[in-house]
Amino acid sequence: MIVETGDQNAQVLRKMLIDALGRSRERLERALDGVSVEQANARPVDGLAPRIDSLTWLAWHTARAIDLQIAPLAGREPEWTAGGHSTRFGLPLPDDTEDWRHTPEESAQVTVSDLSVLTGYLDAVYAVAAEFLGSLDAARLDEVIDEAWDPPTTLGVRLVSIIDDASQHSGQAVYARRLLGLTG
Repeated sequence: MIVETGDQNAQVLRKMLIDALGRSRERLERALDGVSVEQANARPVDGLAPRIDSLTWLAWHTARAIDLQIAPLAGREPEWTAGGHSTRFGLPLPDDTEDWRHTPEESAQVTVSDLSVLTGYLDAVYAVAAEFLGSLDAARLDEVIDEAWDPPTTLGVRLVSIIDDASQHSGQAVYARRLLGLTG
């Protein structure tokens, strides 16, 4: 993904990346709009399909995935711990839980007693991501950041992956909302 690094092109690229990622935040906002804590924490079809996770887990996982990938790129501690979100959530899971590997039983432990805890974490993570993307030097997009993959992962590929994952999970949140019988 070689991108011309002229100031105007770089500025357009940064705005495009921020907009692409921000759309998933808007979708999560719509998915959580008017939802009770009980609805947010419930797996919508638990007995039938326990892998359709709760709105809370989907939103939290989306934030975690962004947080844990953007933080090292931005040279900072993840917002989960740096911003005190781990303490506010008070989950019975370790801070380094690999949520992408959660069993249905583990994902069911991701609950909140106040939706503002969840939306606060989402807002903080998306703000950190937007700040990073807004300061991104487009010349870094071809920089290899993870050699564990074949081919090695570049910064540009990782950013596309982050945006794609956030889009997927925010869409799942809308679906989960509908399975709860809610409109929107």
